[in-house]
Amino acid sequence: MATDTQPGMGGQITGNVLFYSKPEPLTSDHHKTLGVKRMDGPFGFAKAGHAVPLTVTEFPLAAVSGPIIFVGEEKMPLAVMGLNAGDNMFVQNGVFESGVYVPAYIRRYPFVFAADDKAQQMVLCIDRAAEFIVEGGDMAFFDEKGEPTEYTQNCITFCNDYEVERQRTQSFIQILKDNDLFDLKTAMHTPVNADGTAGEPQKIAEYFGVSEEKLAKLSPEKLAELRDNGALGQIYAHLVSLVGWDRLIALAMFRASQQPQAANA
Repeated sequence: MATDTQPGMGGQITGNVLFYSKPEPLTSDHHKTLGVKRMDGPFGFAKAGHAVPLTVTEFPLAAVSGPIIFVGEEKMPLAVMGLNAGDNMFVQNGVFESGVYVPAYIRRYPFVFAADDKAQQMVLCIDRAAEFIVEGGDMAFFDEKGEPTEYTQNCITFCNDYEVERQRTQSFIQILKDNDLFDLKTAMHTPVNADGTAGEPQKIAEYFGVSEEKLAKLSPEKLAELRDNGALGQIYAHLVSLVGWDRLIALAMFRASQQPQAANA
């Protein structure tokens, strides 16, 4: 799994931002007649997200679905949802498997805030390439007067809340950096040969994670501080989530074993 490409979590819409291929500032002048249509499988776009940005308050919920890792110099937290780039293993026909946590980054799509450097403010944008944005959609962006509908207002609120959580996540990451808790980690898989012997170990991913050894060496006072500010619970959620590598590997192996059967059906 590649971890050198970091999907954006917010801010200025430039470069490669996961899922958003044609972002545009949402205005009544250009989008008055547009809206979102209801679809049976609205998450088809998420199939391309094998590693999705995550906010720190989502850690306990996301930990039950798969690994939570940190990547890049900024140590961006990601929810791993697949072993291969561009393949979210939990999305089938535009629908998430039952019981899988859907990150807020996915749920806010096609909306996103972008920084307007000239106006020095955040601007609400939509991904005009989203398949469910259509003329006369079931949930209009604007009413007859050109004012944002209740649907759009709710989406603005969601994006505002997401921005608050994004900033809280940055503070959490800074706490981990200040306490030198990050370590470079490797997810490995040892396949089993046809004769039952262990095969050659394979590297699945290289990423940053919290070092349990470094965490154990912190002073009682520092651990109490992490407990009181809520960071310790999120750290444990991250550490517990790493057993999810085994779940992803098992799921990939099961699906691979079913392919010949499907072909012969």
